[in-house]
Amino acid sequence: MWRPWGSSKKSPVRRIHDTSSPFSCSSFKDILHLCAEDYSPSSSLPLSSAAKRTANVFHRVRIANSILRAWGETRPESNRKLLDSVSDRSVSVSIPDADKRIVVYYTSLRVVRSTFEDCKAVRSILRGFRVSIDERDLSMDSRFLDELKGILGKSKLSLPRVFIGGRYLGGAEEIKQLHETGELKKLMEGLSAAEPATCGVCGGYRFVLCDECNGSRKIYTEKSGFKICTDCNENGLIRSYMEQ
Repeated sequence: MWRPWGSSKKSPVRRIHDTSSPFSCSSFKDILHLCAEDYSPSSSLPLSSAAKRTANVFHRVRIANSILRAWGETRPESNRKLLDSVSDRSVSVSIPDADKRIVVYYTSLRVVRSTFEDCKAVRSILRGFRVSIDERDLSMDSRFLDELKGILGKSKLSLPRVFIGGRYLGGAEEIKQLHETGELKKLMEGLSAAEPATCGVCGGYRFVLCDECNGSRKIYTEKSGFKICTDCNENGLIRSYMEQ
């Protein structure tokens, strides 16, 4: 049966955990001050193991904060050097007719994992700004490789390569650093906004099958028989007219 209400016998109260604090403070600095006093070598009072651990933790926090402050003071100088190097490259290398968009040369192949991951990360960063991006996949059309070599004047290239507003910025490392420092957002000002809907012609892949050979790369004529189609690339694809 249930115990009647108002019974004079009371069950003993079990305290599970005491959450009360022996002191209160208004800020993190007060805690550091208290820990510094308790951890002072000149103090003659012995410290418990728990107090030593607490003082140790806050001592490491103080060191970490001082390092972060020192790093923050030197960071603007490194940002300036990065922007200067980017400006030097953009003056010497540029793409015509790309003043209002981003041009990215990349690869979608997973042959070299580090290259694929860099291309994926850079495309993800740039897409986050929702501006017009011309993505040129070298694995879909080898003519993009010849085009990039002609622009940069180099035979050996690493991917990705990014041009913003017609100016050359660099590869994955430069884009990541500019994004972390907030300078990349400033470079997006004045660019055209991205189209909200997916292309109805290519479905977002930016390539369609060749109309002449239907992707077979071969054309038949009664006069000369079979010949190689010259309208498409090595994969039997042509760029969507929406992207040209």
